[in-house]
This record gives sequence, structure tokens and C-alpha cells, in this order.
Amino acid sequence: MGRTYAIRTFGCQMNEHDSERIAGLLEDDGYQRASALEEADVMVLNTCCIRENADNKLYGALGRLKAVKTKRPGALIAVAGCLAQKDRELVRERAGHVDVVFGTHNVHRAAELIDHARRHGPVVEILTETVREDAEAFPSALPARREADHSAWVTIQIGCDNSCTFCIVPAVRGPEISRPFGELVDEVRDLAASGVSEITLLGQNVNSYGRDLALSRRGSANGNGTAPAGEDSWWCGEAWTSDRRARPLFADLLRAAGEIDGIRRVRFTSPHPKDLRPETIAAMAEVPAVCEHLHLPLQSGSDSVLRAMQRGYTAERYLERLRAAREAVDDLAVSTDIIVGFPGETESDFEQTLEVAAEVRYESAFTFIFSPRPGTAAAGMGDRFVPHEVSVARYERLRRVIERSSRLANEARIGRIEEVVVEGPSKKDPAVTTGRTRRNTLVHFPSPAGPAPQPGTYARVEVTAAAANFLQGELVSIEDPPPTAAQSALPDRRLIPVATV
Repeated sequence: MGRTYAIRTFGCQMNEHDSERIAGLLEDDGYQRASALEEADVMVLNTCCIRENADNKLYGALGRLKAVKTKRPGALIAVAGCLAQKDRELVRERAGHVDVVFGTHNVHRAAELIDHARRHGPVVEILTETVREDAEAFPSALPARREADHSAWVTIQIGCDNSCTFCIVPAVRGPEISRPFGELVDEVRDLAASGVSEITLLGQNVNSYGRDLALSRRGSANGNGTAPAGEDSWWCGEAWTSDRRARPLFADLLRAAGEIDGIRRVRFTSPHPKDLRPETIAAMAEVPAVCEHLHLPLQSGSDSVLRAMQRGYTAERYLERLRAAREAVDDLAVSTDIIVGFPGETESDFEQTLEVAAEVRYESAFTFIFSPRPGTAAAGMGDRFVPHEVSVARYERLRRVIERSSRLANEARIGRIEEVVVEGPSKKDPAVTTGRTRRNTLVHFPSPAGPAPQPGTYARVEVTAAAANFLQGELVSIEDPPPTAAQSALPDRRLIPVATV
């Protein structure tokens, strides 16, 4: 009783969602959230291992926490996530003051392992995989402490079946397993009833969601050639029961989630270009709740590099699918991931990446210098590594191209009125409110007189200025405050003129 916890998260949205689940488990176990990591009785570091500096960040943080542990020997340090899954016992070998190490497949055991360490001493528990039948291992079975009441992650699959040579994810997250269609729809419906208006469908390769379910259900028919009534629709959705093809169900899920009362925004991350199918593009265009934003990782604009990465598409195929999406979805914003300096990348290869980036005109991009990860095929390409100074120079050239297209895209919004969902006061200036557009662009605007708009409030903001990474504007109108958890979400909240607030 009275014990506190804090979590520091490294890495992607999947890690952030895992942290929400760890927080929920600890609060269910009686812990309260501490205001700072160093002040907590249980300090959790939820890790990433995509890039080399992830290791440096973790062990640097653990080095700083060693002094905290010396002053407060009763405090516990737990390391979770992808790096824990990869390094296993190595974490405690390098940082003997760590009390608990657990991986990606046993997040549901977080509270139990911490309790075990408090009673019996340090523990390392790394499971090798998640089993579909182990319901507790899936995020839906765990409590969560969300960072925002109006917004929620919804994990639709875990693991990955791709074999990208630079990626460690399949090794630490396991093979792809999709959650049942009906279970996801029920979760979104429950979130909407609790006041959530924006969801993000989350997976390592979201647009392949459900292919494994469809394959499994095709082989599950009884002697009459049909499955028990209702069972197939719960696993794969009603639309699938009419054709029973071995196909992804992602487009069906977009439509089902977007039709739930109270859900005003549906986002998803991250799709794979090779699986961006026409029916997914059609759902994006036809379902009003699906946001006009597509994060489509390019990784490289060179076909030879893409082959070495085992990405499964060419630059032209990528551009074809992106053109189809832009033709179908009005006002679509596109962001991406690009790796610079992949083994064997020549100056010509890199220039092809610059050409694709310039043609696409990305609104934003996550750009990285290649770093070899032990356990990946690319780590064994040492004889083809690009000199670091060359990669750094290329990274700067790419950054300038992306920054220019981002700035031009944002400047084109000046004079428009954007729908913005409020995230809260600016960290730099509490007199400024921040929010995000449907196209996933950050917007800053002066807070109105009186109480500031609550997070989750929808507002209309006229854009007056733009930079590469954000917009600035003036508030035109705001809506009623977002519903509380005790209220049902209402899809038709009225607008209130700013002057009356």
C-alpha cells in the first residue's frame, strides 16, 4: 500500500502501448503513479532495440539509476520490452542493480514479476513466443492507464512475418498473430462508450491484419462445409463470410471501426507498401472517420537497395500505390521512414532516394542512419558498410529535401480552417494550446480567455503561419468539452463560437 511506480518508454507506438498496459497492471496491484522516475518505488524502463543508440540510451539510464538504487535500496528497477527480449541475461550482467527483466511476450506478468523480486530477489523471465490461446498475453486482456482520455491505441496484431534484413522485430516480437475481428470491434465500441473519440490501429504490419485468421477459418468448416453460425463473423467479420477468401481483413476493420458511434478519427500505423491493397485505399476514401494521413515507409528509393533489404517492392511500385491513394483520398498527407547508408548503398542509390522523396513531397519523415543490429541479416554485411561520414553527409542532404517539402506543404495550409483535436497546453508556453489536425500536423494557437480547452475537445482553427514541423493559427470555434468516462460518446456535439466561451 502506498507504493509508487514510474515508466520511461523508449521506441515505437507498440512500446508506448505496452507501457500503458504495464501501468494498468501496476495500478490494479495498488501502485500509484509517481511524478518522476527517480522518485518511484518501482522504476520501469520499457525498451526498444531497433537502432544501436537504443542500447546506449538504456544502459546510460541504468547507470544514472544506480545512484538512486544506492540511496534507496528498497526501490526496484525493471527492464522490459524489445531490448530485454534480445539481451535477456545480458541486461543484469551489464547492470547488476536491475531487479526484474521481462520481454515482449510476458508483459501480462509485470506485476507478478515485480512482486517476486520484492520478496525473493532479482528475476529474469523471457518467453520465446506468444501463443494465440494464451489470452492474457494479448493487450485486450490487460488493464491500461492511457495517457489521454480521448485517444487510445488498439493493438490489432502482434509480431511480424516479414523478413526485412535490417529489422530485429520478428526476432523480438515473434510471428504475426491477429486478434479476432469481433473482439477488436467490441474493444473500440467500449472505448467509444468511455469517451474515446480517436483510435489508432496498431501493429507491426497493420494492413496484413487478418490474413492468418482468414486462412485458419477457411480450414475450420464442419462436415457440411460451413462453420457454426456466427463463429466465422466473430473471427473474421461479417463481410468476409460472403467470400471466405484467404485475404487480409484490414479494410473491413477500417470500415467497422469507423462506423462506431462516437469514433471521429481512425488512424493506423504502420502499413507495408507491398500490402497496400485497393480495398484499403477505398476504405480510407469512403469512411469519413478514417483520417487523411498515410504513413508509408519507403526505406530506400533504389531498387537494388530495396532488394537487399528484402522489402518486396520496387520504387515504381511504391509510387504507383501512393498515386492510387492520393487519387482516391482527397487532401491526403503522406509521411515515411527512410534509412540512409544501408550496406552497399552507392551515391547513385542515394540519389534515387532523393528523387523519390522529392517526387512524393512528404509532409514528414523519420530518417535514420543505418546501424547494424545483431541477429539481423544486414549485420553480416560488414564488408559493404558505408563509411559513417558518408552516411552523415547523405543524411543531411535528405533532411534538407524532407524539410523543404514539409515546409511547403504546411505553408499551403495558411488561410485554411482546420479541425483540430486539443492535446493540451504547450510545454513551452501554457498560454498556447496545442492540437493535431486530421492530417496529423501539430497546431499551436493562443488559448481563449477563461478555462483552456480540455484535451479531447474538437476545435476549428484558422491557420495563419507555418513552419516545417507545425502550424500556427487562431481559434475560430470550439466544441462542448469531451464526454467523461461516465457518458456515452456523442457524434453530434455542437460548435460554440469562441466569443461566448
